[in-house]
Amino acid sequence: MTTEELTARVREGVPLAGALGVEVLAAGPDSALLRLPPSPLSLRLGGTASGPALMTLADVAIWVPLLVATGGADGTRTAQLQMSFLRPAGSDGVLAEVRIVRQGRASLYAEVWMRGEGQEKSCAHATSLWLRASPGSAPPGGNKPL
Repeated sequence: MTTEELTARVREGVPLAGALGVEVLAAGPDSALLRLPPSPLSLRLGGTASGPALMTLADVAIWVPLLVATGGADGTRTAQLQMSFLRPAGSDGVLAEVRIVRQGRASLYAEVWMRGEGQEKSCAHATSLWLRASPGSAPPGGNKPL
């Protein structure tokens, strides 16, 4: 899948990512680079990227390599997401680098390092456990909106 196709898939699959304008810059089956552009929707008071926007970026970033590995048919679901906010990200946009650390038959573990554009030091770090859906099973709660 191209980065344009991945960006479209992410924005369709997670409408919040679309509203925030999340972009896929590079992607492979074990890693990816995403960008959260500056936007009034992603900023908190004080002019820095908000925690909810960074958590969305981290979660979506982990999904991208899984989409690459499955040709867009990934059925995994986030089971746990741990965020550490290290310093303000600033207002110039945020880059997220994800790496799939371990993949098993039933689960996978990934980490995401984020930094404000133009900054060298990380602003946030996330780790996450994802569970694979068994073949033919629907996600928890089915496909119905809550």
